[in-house]
Amino acid sequence: MTRARSSSSPPALHARLLAWFDRFGRKDLPWQTNPTPYRVWVSEIMLQQTQVATVIPYYLRFIERFPDVDALACATLDEVLHLWTGLGYYARARNLHRAARIVCEHYHSELPRDINLLMQLPGIGRSTAGALLALAHGERHAILDGNVKRVLARFHAIEGWPGAPLMEKKLWALAETHLPATRLRDYTQAFMDLGATLCTRTQPACSRCPLTGDCAAHAAGRVMNFPAPQPRAAKPVRKITFVLLRNRAGAVRLMQRPPAGIWGRLWSFPECTHRTERKIQRWCESELGFIVAQVERHDPLRHTFSHFHLDILPVVAEVTGRRPAVMETCPAVWYNITQPDARGLAAPVKRLLLELAKHPARKIHDANGELRKTGPRGRSPQAPAVSGRARQTDF
Repeated sequence: MTRARSSSSPPALHARLLAWFDRFGRKDLPWQTNPTPYRVWVSEIMLQQTQVATVIPYYLRFIERFPDVDALACATLDEVLHLWTGLGYYARARNLHRAARIVCEHYHSELPRDINLLMQLPGIGRSTAGALLALAHGERHAILDGNVKRVLARFHAIEGWPGAPLMEKKLWALAETHLPATRLRDYTQAFMDLGATLCTRTQPACSRCPLTGDCAAHAAGRVMNFPAPQPRAAKPVRKITFVLLRNRAGAVRLMQRPPAGIWGRLWSFPECTHRTERKIQRWCESELGFIVAQVERHDPLRHTFSHFHLDILPVVAEVTGRRPAVMETCPAVWYNITQPDARGLAAPVKRLLLELAKHPARKIHDANGELRKTGPRGRSPQAPAVSGRARQTDF
């Protein structure tokens, strides 16, 4: 049910929002300086499902390495994934890289101004395309990211989960209705800022919100009821074993994952479903061709994805020989943990390699199964680009 308050009109909403933005809005974010279409595009992709504070250091490193779309298109995917390591949702990086090559090849290195053409590029949906055109060019397009959905759902007291098709259709219509005729760049940023700083999911600051006087959810005393949460089923749990193969020189075996599935094209450890030492030894010999003399189990850890939990058992296996008849089916390297290079890694792989480099002869987890913090006063250290140079030896 939609309940719009007649006391509010679209001009009232955008006028209040812009007045608030002039006083309190964020105007010094890195992508707001010289907001070229490319810089805005990179920021919008990174900001999908990720907070501003998390994105800023990744964005600065990314733009320094790839200052324009040509530099990004000419890079290897490994270089791109390396700079994305730790930011998560790696399909964003793969799509960004693929889209950059399309832009260079088909659009003379200029992002198209037509919203329909933008939406044909990998990783760009309707809201991202609208944000890009509004923020980079000041064009009149609505956006509907998570922050905007939450503000509109509360302002109009719209029942339901925003991801449901009917609910989303209503929210798009309202987002377009509220668009002002001018100052589209500021208005778009203001809407996102309001949701990120005041109209937050928990503990919204209604007393400081410029829209409180016309907010239907606030008038009904039901702010926390909007928007409705996504119906959730219990997340399934999958179990795998990470096999940290070490050769005589102390290098660790890494294999590149296939393009599809989790951590696509990232580098990871060989993995199997076996949990006992003897079965892991046999698997290493039959599937990888490595003769393993010793397997040391470490405490398990959990990595959570949006749709399932992944319980990982890390084991360190010392390689003593090789069966040359076994052929590997994907790219692999012996990774020298003391000489990292640019390579994309999944977050748990990066952290395990860092711990292995710091404490090669010790257990790398505490009794609770969590990765130990090795930085001073509990702060995690800055991890190097954890990946290594291939060595001439086979084991």
